[in-house]
Amino acid sequence: MKTEKKLFLLDAMALIYRAYFAMSRNPRINSKGLNTSAVLGFANTLLEILQKEKPTHIGVAFDTKAPTVRHDSFTEYKANREKMPEDLSASIPYVKELIKRMNIPILSVDGYEADDVIGTLSKEAEKAGFEVYMMTPDKDFGQLVSENIFMYKPARMGKGPEILGVEEICKRYHLKEPTQFIDILGLWGDASDNIPGVPGIGQKTAMKLIEKYGSIENLLKNTDDLKGKQKENVENFSAQALMSKELATIILDVPIAFEENELEITKPNVEELKQLFDELEFRNFAQRYFSKLSIEDSADEQAVQGQLFADLPTEEPEIQSEYKTIDDTDHTYHLTDTLEKAAALAKLLNKQQSFCFDTETTGVDANKSELVGISFAFEAHEAWYVPVSENYNEAREFLHIFKSVLENNKIEKIG
Repeated sequence: MKTEKKLFLLDAMALIYRAYFAMSRNPRINSKGLNTSAVLGFANTLLEILQKEKPTHIGVAFDTKAPTVRHDSFTEYKANREKMPEDLSASIPYVKELIKRMNIPILSVDGYEADDVIGTLSKEAEKAGFEVYMMTPDKDFGQLVSENIFMYKPARMGKGPEILGVEEICKRYHLKEPTQFIDILGLWGDASDNIPGVPGIGQKTAMKLIEKYGSIENLLKNTDDLKGKQKENVENFSAQALMSKELATIILDVPIAFEENELEITKPNVEELKQLFDELEFRNFAQRYFSKLSIEDSADEQAVQGQLFADLPTEEPEIQSEYKTIDDTDHTYHLTDTLEKAAALAKLLNKQQSFCFDTETTGVDANKSELVGISFAFEAHEAWYVPVSENYNEAREFLHIFKSVLENNKIEKIG
């Protein structure tokens, strides 16, 4: 039987970055020159959660600028991360204002990451009888799932959100229990966090080794079973593997109290939100948001809130442009989402003298970003889009189909 207490904990920066880069090719800029893409994306995320999932409790976790306990053991932790884009940095205060004016708690503790705060509160909430959803695109949270704690991955590529529990995590990574995912990360490493792992061991090999030996510690006791370079690397980098495991472990005893009443959903500060939406020029969003509130409130409150729209236009102001758009240009787009369709497209591309392609990724840094999809075109007004699975093996199988055509030096490629 489902619990009546439902807590959503949001990984703020992961969601903010995701919203920002999702609109990076067509950013939303208001009349003051502020890039509001991240704020609008995050606002839409909050609204969708409140409308569709109807949590009884909610909180948003942020990192702080203070060094974390992980820097004490590894000074190079996250040292490879690029500086946050200036326009994204400028929008963070607005995101925090949005959260505050919606009367949602902001959760953070100096010396610890948002992951640790979410991990600690998730386990405490579970003890208190909650069903907990950790909203994040970050795979590392897989180590925390349990009978009542789930990963809630945001909607992606037109698909709905993905909810991952014990069964899903164990099946995806060939584990007996979710906590073993920490061992996979210890061997595999994490380029985005500068966690080194063991040289020469990627996700697939890490999964096989942990599936067989259960943990890094047990693997190190049985290195005689290994051969060649793999044996040499595991033995020579054993200390690094154990350190990487420690760095990848989400801390569950952060000094933060689980205050159930503080996390309970309450009504937002409507007037302050209206001022913020006016400043950001979120006219359409304001109408959607306040309409939701008016439906939920009593008849008297509806009448009061209905006045909020008196000075709001019903539509965003139209921007005149000399350029044609997707709305006034004939086009044919194909979704290539099966192996059969991919094989047919690869065959078609192989017959061309030249074709264009573009990649959709989670960021702009090639060393840290993940591939989301690839688009191809060789005639005007017609294109193919190939979504790439988050599952490593499925993605590898899909992309292998295009290997020969991409490596064919007789065909011109325009990127």
